[in-house]
Amino acid sequence: MPGSHRRTAPATFRSLAAVAALAAVLAGCAPREEVSDDEARFTPASFADLPGWAGDDHAAALAAFAISCPRLTRMPPGPLGGAADWKRVCDAAASVDPSSPQAARAYFERHFEPLQVSAADGDVEGLITGYYEPELNGSLERSGLYTVPLYRRPPDLVAVDLGRFDEELKGKRIAGRVIGGRLVPYHDRAGIDRGVLQGRDLELVWVDSAADAFFLHIQGSGRVRLRDGTIVRVGYAGTNGHPYSSIGRELIDRGEVPREEMSMQAIRKWLAAHPADGAKLMRTNKSYVFFRELEGPGPLGALGAPLTPGRSLAIDRRRFPLGMPVWLATVLPGDAAQPFRRLMVAQDTGGAIRGSVRADIFWGPGSEAAARAGAMQSPGRYWFLRPRPAAAN
Repeated sequence: MPGSHRRTAPATFRSLAAVAALAAVLAGCAPREEVSDDEARFTPASFADLPGWAGDDHAAALAAFAISCPRLTRMPPGPLGGAADWKRVCDAAASVDPSSPQAARAYFERHFEPLQVSAADGDVEGLITGYYEPELNGSLERSGLYTVPLYRRPPDLVAVDLGRFDEELKGKRIAGRVIGGRLVPYHDRAGIDRGVLQGRDLELVWVDSAADAFFLHIQGSGRVRLRDGTIVRVGYAGTNGHPYSSIGRELIDRGEVPREEMSMQAIRKWLAAHPADGAKLMRTNKSYVFFRELEGPGPLGALGAPLTPGRSLAIDRRRFPLGMPVWLATVLPGDAAQPFRRLMVAQDTGGAIRGSVRADIFWGPGSEAAARAGAMQSPGRYWFLRPRPAAAN
């Protein structure tokens, strides 16, 4: 990938708590040096280092960023800023002309500083994929073709934030159910598909395709078009806690689909051609998602705010806080790969989004978004934008 980045001597720490302590010291001095932990590095850069920076529509990015402000102004102190830092820059954003890309660009350059993100080993490049808001056909009652349920979150599902018990487990979560006073794993996909949740009045809506339901689980939210044309928007309400595993990778490992031909479309084609084996294949992914009905604009990301097509980004929330601006440099899929360089906002996460340089672009609803998301498997780099110290503004 084109472009450059600067490095300074890294300071290495054994925990995120130590990084946070360093950040407090760095907040009072400039220039700030590289900080790191056991999983990620943040290397100071300039806006001149961001490939394509001048060519973006920064006003569109500012509109998406403003949605993050209520969450960011509650952020605890850390290497990427704290509540006071984010309140300052969010207050300043309110006075920017929302129709002026030039004013928005000046705002970001005045109030933020870029940090290139890399893995702990220094690798700055990772995998960039895409996701979309699917539309399924459904019914509020089981009948005819509509035999596949989308379940509400079961009341016996217990989610545990391990960081509340041990600082070193910050960002890690598990889920299960309590039996005999002990937390045990929740039912996996195979058990739920075979009916372990039946008879509990948990069905939110019924759809006509197990494959469509499976991909809805991966996307996390979508629309269900009822027989009378009414749209029911559904969103993520929880997971059974089992780790996500890719059925695309499983097909590659089995030799069913060549690695270079793998895409969502290739998976769908295989499932359609092998209906019996397809059900077994989907059950190799033990992770299962529960849904709730959404009202108002959407879909909602993990930040709890509406996602913006082409501007919202899913990242690994175990490593990074949600809500931050992110400069992304990648390419769009196709025979002649097109550069995609845009200011995004980290407003979502996902079971498959794991890694320091790993992201998922939200493309919105519709067939075009689905095609783009399904084909995207691109190398990319990104930079977080951190608030500058108060004295620098």
